[in-house]
Amino acid sequence: MAVKTVQFKQHTFSISYEIINPTAHYDIIFLHGWGSHKNLMKHAFSTHLKQFRHIYIDMPGFGNSTCNMPLTSEDYAQILEAFISQIDTTKAIILGHSFGGKIATLLNPDLLVLVGSAGILVPKPFKIRAKIFLFKLLKFTGLSALRRFFVAPDAQGLSQPMYETFKQVVNEDFSDKFRAFKGKALLCFGRQDTATPMWTAYKIAEFIPNSTVVEFDGDHYFFLEQGESVAKEIEKAVLKSLEH
Repeated sequence: MAVKTVQFKQHTFSISYEIINPTAHYDIIFLHGWGSHKNLMKHAFSTHLKQFRHIYIDMPGFGNSTCNMPLTSEDYAQILEAFISQIDTTKAIILGHSFGGKIATLLNPDLLVLVGSAGILVPKPFKIRAKIFLFKLLKFTGLSALRRFFVAPDAQGLSQPMYETFKQVVNEDFSDKFRAFKGKALLCFGRQDTATPMWTAYKIAEFIPNSTVVEFDGDHYFFLEQGESVAKEIEKAVLKSLEH
């Protein structure tokens, strides 16, 4: 594990990362999802794609990387742009899972690999909508101290800056960002995923003309058991891009 510091908006961020296959000629950057860390991505992919130099990053506020201010998705992208420029790598291929998929899109790689990517708004189940309504009612009546009983699982235990970050990024509609992406995209999604359902992959594909959707059995974390299969799809996509 190594650490680089990045200055952003008068704040210092320590970014933890790890490089595997350091002598390989092709680079691939891995970005984890919300509440996760680089070791999860390493677990899935470190023994595959051996012709690539793997760069695993803890995004600010996760794993061993620091964050002491609220961030937007655009802020994350700018911080990672600065970090990438420090470690002498390219943005040829960036793989992002869930929240990491949104940041990968903003980084505008040559090949964008979206694994169960967030960014398309999914209607909330009635139970969640009822919970939100009840919290707003309690807040109106001065009982907002009960907030902890209504906090989403992804927001529990967060520092104040990261909770403010969560509120900013959780319900983003990235449709325009996907439309603005002009490179090649590989979309790998799980058929049983309820967080980023299969239909959202096809919606993203409508926005990115040069894209391919590959369906896998499994939920939001299908890639943990099927890392080799995802890796093979990446290799196919790279070979296909070299042919053109």
